[in-house]
Amino acid sequence: MNTSAAPRWRHAVVTGGAGFVGSHLCAALLDQGTDVTCIDDLSTGAQQNIAPFLGSQRFTFQRANACRPLEVDRPVDLVLHFASPASPADYLRLPVHTLETGSLGTRNALALARDHQARFVLASTSEVYGDPQRHPQSEDYWGNVNPVGPRSVYDEAKRFGEALTTAEAGANGVDTGIVRLFNTYGPRMRGYDGRAVPTFIRQALAGEPLTVTGDGRQTRSLCYVDDTVRGILAAAASDLRGPVNLGNPVEITMLELAHLVVELTGSRSTVRFIERPTDDPAVRCPDITLARGKLQWEPRVTAHEGLRRTIGWFRQRLAA
Repeated sequence: MNTSAAPRWRHAVVTGGAGFVGSHLCAALLDQGTDVTCIDDLSTGAQQNIAPFLGSQRFTFQRANACRPLEVDRPVDLVLHFASPASPADYLRLPVHTLETGSLGTRNALALARDHQARFVLASTSEVYGDPQRHPQSEDYWGNVNPVGPRSVYDEAKRFGEALTTAEAGANGVDTGIVRLFNTYGPRMRGYDGRAVPTFIRQALAGEPLTVTGDGRQTRSLCYVDDTVRGILAAAASDLRGPVNLGNPVEITMLELAHLVVELTGSRSTVRFIERPTDDPAVRCPDITLARGKLQWEPRVTAHEGLRRTIGWFRQRLAA
């Protein structure tokens, strides 16, 4: 992705930089002229996501676990903390690691920012709202989260990370920001990560039935990764502490999404309904008034266009 903003940072650290969103952040920062250090333990990220950058003198990869103290041997002026299992398949497989990354990992990333007097941005999530009783969700809504349910390891890790980030700003004066990401999708997602978009695309391209949970009426708000990255960097370049929602305010039901993927792939796949997961939110839609007003940000890529690009990427992967 090529961004139009002038370089604002000399050197950025991206934890989780080999992951889906993290690798797109690395690319955008490099495009802006920023040197990047990517820190990732590859527990859920993939080295192939950052392979295009490995030959650049402005890109450094450290294979390291953010739950241990982070060491960077040159000045840093931006820390983006994106290390965390983020898909259901990952955080259900790695529940303790997910909680530790949200707690110890956030503490270590904050310490790095504090030591370098760098701007710090925490990647939080719409999951902090749980199964919301307010719709759409604005940043002043405290959420409806089951603290001991199967999704709690991810929800509560992010909620704790937000609390720790807020405390660090107040107690130690760290320049912090919090972004709450809503259902980002795009190239570099894994077909088996448990999220709807890559699952549906993988199934449609294979001619398999698309597995829709429940009755398919539950909604999500899909934001293409280029738009999400643009919003993250806008938040990083601002003095906004947040939290601030970054997502697409246009809702789509899971059944509508399944039919759209079938249409765009030209597949003959049918839909098969399966049991809905425990604590699966019935609705998900961001109120982005704050992002529009403070960051002059809103999504630009439509669902049709974003899915078309994502399907094209998956096709190339299958042909390789």
